[in-house]
Amino acid sequence: QDQLVESGGGLVQTGDSLRLSCTASGSPTTIIAIGWYRQVPGKQRDLVALMNMPGTTTYADSVKGRFTLSRDTASNTVYLQMNSLKPADTAVYYCYAQKRTVVGGTPTSVKYDTWGQGTEVTVSS
Repeated sequence: QDQLVESGGGLVQTGDSLRLSCTASGSPTTIIAIGWYRQVPGKQRDLVALMNMPGTTTYADSVKGRFTLSRDTASNTVYLQMNSLKPADTAVYYCYAQKRTVVGGTPTSVKYDTWGQGTEVTVSS
C-alpha cells in the first residue's frame, strides 16, 4: 500500500524549533519529488519545501533561511527542520510525493501524487 507517514508536529513557542519526518512506502527510485505543504483553515494548501530528484530543493520565500529539507534514502524518509518558528508558521503540514507508477516491477512514465494525513504545528506568540 502506498503511504506517507508523518510525525513531529506539536505546540511550540515563537523562536523554537521542530523537525517533521515523513517516511514513504515503496521503492525510493519511484519518487520524482517529495516535500511538504501546509494549510490553514479556509486557505489553500501552499508549498513549504520540495525536493525534485536528483536533488534540487525549492523553498517558499517565507521559510527560506529557517527551514531545511533533507532526505535519508536508506530509510526513504524526508525531514523538515524548522527553526526560528513564528506564529505565521502555524498550520497543518502535509507530506507530499510525486511518484512513478510501477508495472511488473519497472517504473513507468505515468506519474501520480500522494499525500500524508497531515501533522499539526502550532506556534504560540
